[in-house]
Amino acid sequence: MQNFTRRGLFGGLAVVAGLGAVSMPAFADEIIITREPPPLRHEVIPVLPRERAELEVWQPGHWRWDGREHVWVEGHYVARPRRGAEWVPAHYDRRPGGWVFIDGHWR
Repeated sequence: MQNFTRRGLFGGLAVVAGLGAVSMPAFADEIIITREPPPLRHEVIPVLPRERAELEVWQPGHWRWDGREHVWVEGHYVARPRRGAEWVPAHYDRRPGGWVFIDGHWR
C-alpha cells in the first residue's frame, strides 16, 4: 500500500513584509501522506537560565514522515535568528487524500 503521493502545485506567491517582498517558486512539490500522523508526544520543556531566555526558543518535537513511517523528532532549544522572532512549529495540514507536512519556520 502506498502511503504518500506527490502533487505539483502551480501558482506564484509573494509575501510582503516590511519594506520587501519574498517570492516563492511558481511550482512546488507537496507530499500527501495517506497515513494519519500519531498524536504529539508530551515533552518536558527544560527551563532556561534567565540570560538565555531572550536569545533562545523551544522548538517542540514533531512527527516527520521518512517515506515509510512517522518518526519522532525530539524538541530542543535553538538560537533566535533575530530579536522577537517567533517559531511556528512543524505540523500537518489535512488535505484531500491525506495529510501534508508543514515544516517549522521563523516569522
